[in-house]
Amino acid sequence: MDLDDTAYRLGVPVTDVARVHQLAGDLPSVPLPAKADAPALLDRLGVRPDDAAEIMAGWPDPGSPLWTPELRWLLDRSIALVRADLGGTGWLPPGPELPRERGLAWRHLYVYAYLALVDVVTAYHREHGVAGDVTWATLADLGRNLAIDRRMSGEGWPVMQAWLTLHARGGLYQLGRLQHQRGDTAIGLHIPESGPLTPAAIDASLDEARAFFPRHFPDEAYTAFSCGSWLLDPQLREYLPEDSNIIRFQRRFELEPYEEPEGIDADVEVLRFVFRSLTTPLDRLPRDTVLRRAAIDHLTAGRHWRWHRGHFPIQARMARGRAA
Repeated sequence: MDLDDTAYRLGVPVTDVARVHQLAGDLPSVPLPAKADAPALLDRLGVRPDDAAEIMAGWPDPGSPLWTPELRWLLDRSIALVRADLGGTGWLPPGPELPRERGLAWRHLYVYAYLALVDVVTAYHREHGVAGDVTWATLADLGRNLAIDRRMSGEGWPVMQAWLTLHARGGLYQLGRLQHQRGDTAIGLHIPESGPLTPAAIDASLDEARAFFPRHFPDEAYTAFSCGSWLLDPQLREYLPEDSNIIRFQRRFELEPYEEPEGIDADVEVLRFVFRSLTTPLDRLPRDTVLRRAAIDHLTAGRHWRWHRGHFPIQARMARGRAA
């Protein structure tokens, strides 16, 4: 294939196309589910009706004028790229960031890749004895992220398209209030937009993880829970009360020495998660909660938020579960 021509037609850097070509090579892809089955699947994945309607309208039917040869190539190779890393636990962009304003095929190409991989990852879950309710709660993060991206007018998807490959490879599991990412010696904690971050809900999720991973991944030895987030920034204590859910969540962690994270701007992440907007001027953002007022006042004062990493021991209960 002509990498330069494909990149030109896709409107992306040739290095991005070369990466997909290198990682996917001639590895096998998998087909999308039957179009007739797609509405029920989208509903099960938590996709809202407005997003589902777009996905169905842009479906890559044979002969569809929406789907150029280079788009069909990228869809096929991105599926193969992610499938080849089934069971992987690291960050994996499925392909280049596309100019999504060019049409539905461009807007939802990586959603179609996700749908193609549902059967692959659900089979992986079954092989590891993962219950169906955990499988579908985990995979339904697709619908949540599409809804958030719609609220963000498309600003959120470039991060989300890589984030969702964790779910599609069996690298991450929704267990109660938290999402838990497999790793080397630590289980990474992520906080989806799904209700209050109460101590009771956190405790229940951690207890579920202490039982889940020894049962389903007995060869993986975890000693700690870890998290990297602006939520762990000690500066939040200047604004939030000590009994707030965020501060109580912070207190669980021993913070690692601060290092500027590569590729992460904490100010941008605060805007992303607190306001779901990256471009609205500060003086036009809502000030309807203590956290939102804190975020705005901190930035307006010329200060910056920080992305901190922390961890805490899993405790002996997990070791006993593995021995059992």
